[in-house]
Amino acid sequence: MVLDQRISSDRNNLAPAIATLPKPSPGDFAASPSELANVLDYDVAIAGGGIVGLTLACALKQSGLRVALIEAKPIEAGFTWRRAYALTLMTGRIFAGLGLWNQILPQIATFRQIRLADEESPGVVTLQPQDLGTAELGYVGEHHVLLRSLYDALADAPNLTWHCPATLATVDYGQDKVTLHIEQNGQTRRLTTQLLVAADGARSPLRQAAGIGTHGWQYWQSCVTAVIRPEKSHGNVAREHFWTSGPFATLPLPENRCQIVLTAPHEEARALLEADEASFLAELERRYGGQLGRLALVGDRALFPVRLMQSDRYVQPRLALVGDAAHCCHPVGGQGLNLGIRDAVALAEVLTQASAQGKDLGTLLVLKRYERWRKFENLTILGFTDLLDRTFSNRWLPLVVARRLALRLMGGVKPMRFLALRLMTGMGGRSPQLAQRKANP
Repeated sequence: MVLDQRISSDRNNLAPAIATLPKPSPGDFAASPSELANVLDYDVAIAGGGIVGLTLACALKQSGLRVALIEAKPIEAGFTWRRAYALTLMTGRIFAGLGLWNQILPQIATFRQIRLADEESPGVVTLQPQDLGTAELGYVGEHHVLLRSLYDALADAPNLTWHCPATLATVDYGQDKVTLHIEQNGQTRRLTTQLLVAADGARSPLRQAAGIGTHGWQYWQSCVTAVIRPEKSHGNVAREHFWTSGPFATLPLPENRCQIVLTAPHEEARALLEADEASFLAELERRYGGQLGRLALVGDRALFPVRLMQSDRYVQPRLALVGDAAHCCHPVGGQGLNLGIRDAVALAEVLTQASAQGKDLGTLLVLKRYERWRKFENLTILGFTDLLDRTFSNRWLPLVVARRLALRLMGGVKPMRFLALRLMTGMGGRSPQLAQRKANP
């Protein structure tokens, strides 16, 4: 389906653009025709029903704003996806503020220790909760757990209308509203909204159609992910081993499973993806040096390209970008999804406050507040992850010596560990109001 963006005459400085959007698949969560016919005028329309899009909808649940959520695929398609993510302490506080923590926590793993090691250096740096003054250092949650919890929380949201599966056919940005045409259940429907939010991924058709450029690059690496079950207990320890080929992370999961995230040059990563199971596990066991014993593979392996991307702007009149539509970072440190979740709740807070003040949600006066809040914080994390990868994926002798010294200092100097953990756990930036509620973990 082709998205034909028509820019109204008052904004003729923006050229029309065309992008291709995915086609819908059958599902059980489609709204009935009678529901569609009721209210098709909204305050906020969210394009994208992934974790970030649903987090935004959940954060707007008590706002009184009328919200539409548009997703091309059936929501239940995500309930079978077994990918896992590192979740920061700030993400835990956000989910607690949204009232989801009691449902999520029993289904995820908590880690209370992080071990950092460098292929070129002896020894291990161990980070612990006392370095930060917290009870834990982070969590690891699977995609289906997070998505299901968010979906359940939205099941009774009186202000939310689901359009799923549905595809955007046209988007027309006017001076005081956005007009959308969606195709759902074989019918074309017309929606209007003050603000359209693009939560439609790294290749965001909405971002491209709006003419918003990006800066960044593809890395020389790809990322292989898999879930394994080790012979020995993982001990709820998160491990990050820096190899010159790329970082190798191990994240603990319930039932003594581990999510591995192995970054390597494209050809090496492809070879690991296509290797037989015995050869793949043998390579992992070699990298672990026997620390976890024999390994068993649980489920399929996956391969992802690694890139860094920052949108030139996060907002323009009537449009805001969140999550991967706005930015992508290297997987080292597991920051990607966490940044998107913080985008979602920051935008929700800005919109809720603006609505209470009677302001038009789609104006730059409102939307720039969100951009100022999130853009620099995200850029800081993008720069940090890029620096880590470039520093540890280099055999230049002066750099090897420098990083050995840095790791030794981190291991011996508590203020360095504190500062590193503040950044890694998301606790160093501005906290959204809902993350400050008493229900926090």
